[in-house]
Amino acid sequence: MNAFQELIHSEQPVLVDFYADWCGPCKTMSPVIREVARATEGKARVVKINVDNNSSAAQAYGISGVPTFILFKKGQILWRHSGTIDKASLLNLLMQHA
Repeated sequence: MNAFQELIHSEQPVLVDFYADWCGPCKTMSPVIREVARATEGKARVVKINVDNNSSAAQAYGISGVPTFILFKKGQILWRHSGTIDKASLLNLLMQHA
């Protein structure tokens, strides 16, 4: 959890994808998240957190459904979304805060 805290306090925006292996919509989002990570490399970070393996992080941020996306910058939550979302919306969001 300490490494996670350090990461989200970055000057760069950090998009965290809270997901689960058993989640169908999470599997649908996986290639989208990979593409977003590649497209924003050097400008933003994209991190996937498995809620089953990292329950403390999920509890700390009140994750009740997956996928849930949270955008952090300097430790602050700038945006939060539960459910699927399109690639263009994620890219626009990250570039606004980069």
